[in-house]
Amino acid sequence: MRQGRQWQYDLEALFIRLGYAIDSIKAKRVVLDTIEVLFGGLSNDAIVRAELRRLFLWLKDKGVTAIITGESGDNILTRHGLEEYVSDCVIRLDQRVSDELSTRRLRIVKYRGSRHGTNEYPFLIEEDGISVLPITSIGLEHEVSSERISTGIERLDMMLGGKGFFRGSSILISGTAGAGKSSISAHFSNATCRRGERCLYFAFEESANQIIRNMRSIGIDLEILVKKDQLKIQALRPTFYGLEMHLVKMHQLVNEFKPTVVIIDPISNLTYSGNDIQIKSFLMRLIDFLKMQQITTLLTCLNAGGNPLEQTDVGVSSLMDTWLLLRDVESNGERNRLLYLLKSRGMAHSNQVREFRLTNSGVELRDVYLGTEGVLTGTARAVQEAQEKAAALARRQEIEQKQRELERKHQVMESQITALRVQFESEKEDIERMIQQEELQEQSRLQERVERAQFRQADRVDNGAD
Repeated sequence: MRQGRQWQYDLEALFIRLGYAIDSIKAKRVVLDTIEVLFGGLSNDAIVRAELRRLFLWLKDKGVTAIITGESGDNILTRHGLEEYVSDCVIRLDQRVSDELSTRRLRIVKYRGSRHGTNEYPFLIEEDGISVLPITSIGLEHEVSSERISTGIERLDMMLGGKGFFRGSSILISGTAGAGKSSISAHFSNATCRRGERCLYFAFEESANQIIRNMRSIGIDLEILVKKDQLKIQALRPTFYGLEMHLVKMHQLVNEFKPTVVIIDPISNLTYSGNDIQIKSFLMRLIDFLKMQQITTLLTCLNAGGNPLEQTDVGVSSLMDTWLLLRDVESNGERNRLLYLLKSRGMAHSNQVREFRLTNSGVELRDVYLGTEGVLTGTARAVQEAQEKAAALARRQEIEQKQRELERKHQVMESQITALRVQFESEKEDIERMIQQEELQEQSRLQERVERAQFRQADRVDNGAD
């Protein structure tokens, strides 16, 4: 508009064009991108502020929902410092670079008449649109299951009350490099697929082909499961994305593949993509998301050498329902593996240490030998067991020798008893014969005495007759 020789800037022409366009298509929404274009050549702040106010009020009068973009100013939300006051909702976007990784963030500064989050939320721009993820956990209202699923290792199932993990629980396997964390993960994924379920395996250290090849050495063929579309191995370096992109991709793959088990091997590599606080937040949101879906989660974590073994570098052990610890023990010039079951919530579980062996037919758990020098494994255990077998054999042979001696003595005793019995019977017969003879002789003497008596009596009778 011109007043005398001076030109006064206003948005009347814009209002006419917008009004015509809105009425023509009966628009309900209007987008102005960006508002700086309208006032780029003006230096009079008073006019800019007045026209901005007119624009916002005019859009409200038209009854349309308007989205207006603008650049942020120095130490203020907008360049002109007025938009946030006349707007009903203000959303601030920014982009930050930390450790050479860029992250877009979103924050709702105000939203009149509505409850809203006030935290910053990372967001991603992808082919399917914009993905916004909360930085806080979903909550602790997820359902729980009492169903038990096998670990794929029979002896480990026995340590877990004979039935395995709870479905929908979170499991942590920690240990030093080469302890066997990925081998247990492979057993679990194999058992999952054998049940007719699906397993999603996120690998941050090895390629899919490398994992398949390595697991064949312990008798597990994952390639068949991949071809059957029961197992999906997503292998990439942790530095390929930032943590938020990793989280979005994991959400997408879970929703697309619909697994019942998710394995992340290892979570310790995520330290390259963020600091400790960011990693804990990432894992907490991921675990809660998977628990809401009743998906069993298995995480492996590499413990650095020299650090306490009952502590993870990313500090998530308190979030886990079950925690397995693998460690190496060096003795007699060799290193052997041990497995500890540190905790398993909601079930009776073993507190015994097991020797952990990798064989051609898979993981084998064996009882350790407790000697005077402590726990013996590997060759030391084999030597001790051989010594115990030799000692047991010697004791058994000694017992058998004593039993043979006892049997011989018994036979000698029986022979002696038989001889004594024969001798007794013989002497018995002699004595009985002597007794019989003595009785006969006694009877004979009595008879003779009677006869003599009778004879004498007869003599007395004869003498009287004379």
